[in-house]
Amino acid sequence: MGIFDKMFGKGASAAQAAPAATKRFEELKAKYQSVLNLIQQQKVQLHNLHVQDNKLFIKGTAPSEQAKNAVWDQIKLVNPTYDDLIADFDVAAPSAAPSAMQTYTVKPGDTLSKIAKQFYGDPNEYMRIFYANEDQLDDPDLIKVGQVLKIPSENA
Repeated sequence: MGIFDKMFGKGASAAQAAPAATKRFEELKAKYQSVLNLIQQQKVQLHNLHVQDNKLFIKGTAPSEQAKNAVWDQIKLVNPTYDDLIADFDVAAPSAAPSAMQTYTVKPGDTLSKIAKQFYGDPNEYMRIFYANEDQLDDPDLIKVGQVLKIPSENA
């Protein structure tokens, strides 16, 4: 299972409940696959990926202005009017000091969704935890008992 296989982020639960949203998500994901690939290559941290108002909703934080512009350039190549897409990318502020981050030790039966529900109240926020731990996770569905995960603050 890939990191873009499921809808996630705030609003994903409502999107998944909408009739035909999963089918529309798959259609739009296929159309914008080159954009999603570039997002991954550019190490853009996605906060949201779901269907909203029958459009693909993508929100993330790019590591640089150059990465953000590269993603927008790819979006324009796929669909110059981006009339079936809502995209919002900001650029990560250079951090002088590490942000306050909690840690969590994985227990038997845990999933990133379960941990996200515990910390954020929404299981669809699991990708925030995944991105914060890319140094030790390759797949959001593969976590191990005993792993110590960084949990970004709700504002991050």
